[in-house]
Amino acid sequence: MIGYFKSSDKRLLIFFGYTKETPMRTTRLEDIENFIYANRTVSLDRLCEEFSVSKNTIRRDIDEIVKSGKIEKIYGGVRLIKENIPLLPFTDRNVKNLAVKKQIAQVACDYVKDKDIIFIDSGTTTCHMIEWLQDKEITVITNNLEFLVQSVSYPKIRVFSLSGELNRNTLSFTGIHTLNILKEYNIAKAFMAATGISAKAGVTNTVPAESAIKQLVISRSQQVFLLVDSSKFNQVSMVTYAEFADIDRLITDKPPTGALLKTLKQNYVDITRKTKDETAEF
Repeated sequence: MIGYFKSSDKRLLIFFGYTKETPMRTTRLEDIENFIYANRTVSLDRLCEEFSVSKNTIRRDIDEIVKSGKIEKIYGGVRLIKENIPLLPFTDRNVKNLAVKKQIAQVACDYVKDKDIIFIDSGTTTCHMIEWLQDKEITVITNNLEFLVQSVSYPKIRVFSLSGELNRNTLSFTGIHTLNILKEYNIAKAFMAATGISAKAGVTNTVPAESAIKQLVISRSQQVFLLVDSSKFNQVSMVTYAEFADIDRLITDKPPTGALLKTLKQNYVDITRKTKDETAEF
């Protein structure tokens, strides 16, 4: 289990010591949530079989999971609440708003300098940064499989891969091994993705296992850049992995408005807007 705290002068990510059983249950709860998201409706019997636990254990786990408000009990099982649409596969999300994602990725690379040590988050915007990083002499730490595959052709980029379990929907690696490796690294600049951002919920993500990695990355980074297109504005996903106070710069395609803009400004988040024809900061 991860506890996330902020202080006035630095970010702290603290791992609490528990008995051996608690981390195992926490991991199982995350796996069950992801399984329900993937299958939408699941019987208790199938969950017992899939996770090799008793029906009483599954019932206790479900009692904990439904507190999120994303999943509900039905007779003999559970289901995803209709408005909580599961994450589309990577290839489907990658083609959506592709031109805008590439514009955002391009301007993000303007903030990368030779000799930088950077983190590239999983996501369909961050993966396109490789196109404008190929000639830079930098070190990249990433769990983004698509970025890793593309980086093979660019010898100037020194790449450190974070191992773990592959999530085929996000093409990212997650798990305790990923966290253990990541906590050894010092990062100059982190380029992060999100499923949604809002004034009320902050920076949110669909996959709980990814959120733990994102939190740790932020705690290890000197600067944090958030790359999201305007379709993510005022959207809320399952897990809040960061507050706006954790973000140094938002890179997007349209200026946010209303409560979202007010909250960003209150937290001193710089904003870069990138369109086909111009780049503007405000």
